[in-house]
Amino acid sequence: MKILVRVTVVLCLAATITAQKRGFTAEDYFALKAASDPQVSPDGKLAAFVLTTADQKLNRRPSDIWTVALDGSHPARPFTTSQQSSSAPRWSPDGQSVAFVSTRGEGARPQVFLLAMTGGEARQVTRLKNGVQSCQWSPDGTRMACVSRTGPSDEPRPEGSEPRSDVRHYTHIRYKFNDTGWFDDRRAHIWVVNVASGEAKQITSGDDWDDTDPQWSPDSTRIAFVSNRTGKAYDDDTNSDVWVIPAAGGALVKISDHVEPDTNPRWSPDGTQIAFLSGDENSFPQIWLAPSNGGGTSRKAARALDMIPTDLSWAADGRSLQFAAGTHGVTHLFQVDLASGAVSQVTRGERAVRSASRHAKSGLMVYLANDFQHPDDIYVARLSGADERRLTGVNGDLLHAREAAAVERLPFKSADGTQIDGFLVKPVGWQEGKKYPMVLSIHGGPAGMYGVDWYHEFQVYAGKGWAVFFTNPRGSTGYGSKFQRAVALNWGGKAYDDIMSGVDAALAKYPWIDRDRLGVTGGSYGGFMTNWVVGHTNRFKAAVTLRSISNFISDDGTRDGAYGHKRDFGGDIFENYVVYWETSPLKYVKNVKTPTLVLHSDNDLRVPLEQGEQWFRALQHFGVTSEFVIFPRENHNLTRNGEPRHLVDSLRWQCYWFERFLEGNTVAKRPL
Repeated sequence: MKILVRVTVVLCLAATITAQKRGFTAEDYFALKAASDPQVSPDGKLAAFVLTTADQKLNRRPSDIWTVALDGSHPARPFTTSQQSSSAPRWSPDGQSVAFVSTRGEGARPQVFLLAMTGGEARQVTRLKNGVQSCQWSPDGTRMACVSRTGPSDEPRPEGSEPRSDVRHYTHIRYKFNDTGWFDDRRAHIWVVNVASGEAKQITSGDDWDDTDPQWSPDSTRIAFVSNRTGKAYDDDTNSDVWVIPAAGGALVKISDHVEPDTNPRWSPDGTQIAFLSGDENSFPQIWLAPSNGGGTSRKAARALDMIPTDLSWAADGRSLQFAAGTHGVTHLFQVDLASGAVSQVTRGERAVRSASRHAKSGLMVYLANDFQHPDDIYVARLSGADERRLTGVNGDLLHAREAAAVERLPFKSADGTQIDGFLVKPVGWQEGKKYPMVLSIHGGPAGMYGVDWYHEFQVYAGKGWAVFFTNPRGSTGYGSKFQRAVALNWGGKAYDDIMSGVDAALAKYPWIDRDRLGVTGGSYGGFMTNWVVGHTNRFKAAVTLRSISNFISDDGTRDGAYGHKRDFGGDIFENYVVYWETSPLKYVKNVKTPTLVLHSDNDLRVPLEQGEQWFRALQHFGVTSEFVIFPRENHNLTRNGEPRHLVDSLRWQCYWFERFLEGNTVAKRPL
């Protein structure tokens, strides 16, 4: 009888603990940890990776290098500990040390440091004036190929001369970029650094192009890299090529033979071939092979590849290539058999798998994997994908204390019969017989893909008691090139039909969704579509539009990509002005009745702030209930890597608006 009582008490306590779990909040972002960039050690026993946290007090994201044993003999533990962040871990070929990039040391520029596996103080390897963007070990372990910026403004001023002017001067159409801001006269070039002495030699140069992604040949004598050397790289030309240069510097050899962008060069194990990616603006990139001496034409590696490959790498025997790609709402690892050109899938499941690092001798690989209820962790598996094990649980404590909402697939047919993928998230604490609001979220791009990744904002919505519906309308990647290009001349047409058909399908399948309490939101292209939606239907009771396009007439020519909508609108603004205006949500703003919150960043160079200003002022002009929030110091990537406080503030503002108009909370407080 006593045993029965004890069991009953334990079960009751477990039920109480479960009942106490709550959903995620915006503030939980401060507790989330992000694992990234796993790298297998040369002996196949360890993986080094980056662990990034959010420091609420300092309002920054510090990162450190951690290691974990592949056989599970020791859990993940920190390898670097410094007030300055460390990233990009790269094992020395002998496995005795790890190189990484950090701003520690003099100059506060990111430089390469080296830390022995036996411990001690990290040694600074590079002292390049403008810091280091990336580095890669030579296979013989004596040198590193680094990318750094240099240009005329680095030249010393004559003694007694006036200080250099701070005016900006440009002669090319491209002079700003959302992630990096306004350009100066410095260009990215390749340096070879002696690891022992720190002596650095610049081996590429030029004021009209950047040289990026250096890759050593297996014998450490040559370096492949990517560059657009047409002299028009800062105009509207995208013809980057793969080049090879001796590691000591010298004459260049052009490897690729396409007029399209060629990227991602990777040497074959025997050094005779280079694999790379290339594709024109109307099709997905393909994997190509070319002789590394530049003495022949390239050929396709895969027989039929209708997805977007990334993370390209060779198998140790040179018989196959591996890559990652998104498909139908998931992301997985694939391989191409070079003899047959056949493509096969390596990893599987309703999740996202990427950033693989492979170790041929042990037959193992490590990679990142997440799903809708779990942020990224490090996994190990056989190269075939078999015998998978999770190595880390970087958010274990937080996930144990929260209830993460699950996602259900909801395939449906659009108005014209096209099959579309949708996804529905139930509110946390869902109860039979109750009605719940639903938030429609529209992804950016339009060349993007929603799926089973971890989305903190969706968890926050679900934690508030709202259903979330998201979908991959035409224009999305992951469903083939034809499906993605269907958005051409139809930014507001077929995609809008797809999205509205998805909303109808969700309402039909889930009668517990309150059709009178629907919200809509999205960022970038998703913000454009949010504006388009409320200009074409009044079925939504609240809208939150983030970094959104409202007027293509003013957007083109002011954004970082200059006239970047040419392929989708059948010409530039000077050729098809009418199409640009017909596609602008601003044309239809007089139809809007939906209360709308406009969120925008003041340093957004992808979709300039004036786009949000125009939309807000037009809403005000026509008497629509609306508010405008501007985030200082932020760019287009606020909700991905903005200041932690601003990212959380963005979520708070979204919740405030939906609470006010979906929940009917007339006293909802603004998050000021």
